[in-house]
Amino acid sequence: MDTVRMRYNFIGRVQGVGFRYTAYYVAKQLDLTGFVMNEDDGSVTMEVQGNPFAVKDMVNRIKESRWIHIDSSNPRRIPTVEGEHSFRVISTGY
Repeated sequence: MDTVRMRYNFIGRVQGVGFRYTAYYVAKQLDLTGFVMNEDDGSVTMEVQGNPFAVKDMVNRIKESRWIHIDSSNPRRIPTVEGEHSFRVISTGY
């Protein structure tokens, strides 16, 4: 299975609800790499790389959180990052 990298900009109730740390723990469970960060407009940006089924599973698991409410996510496939070995939380995008 090919590795994919997806970039999402999540809009909704996504800041102040544990989104970034939920993403971090799910990425670790699914052996995915990338990052997640808050944006100054209230959205959250996430880039995630790995098995395409695991990437989709990650987004579904985040959506299951009772505190997080995603109105839209605007996914797009972007080039993979060679040599990336972890998923990280970036403290701020602004």
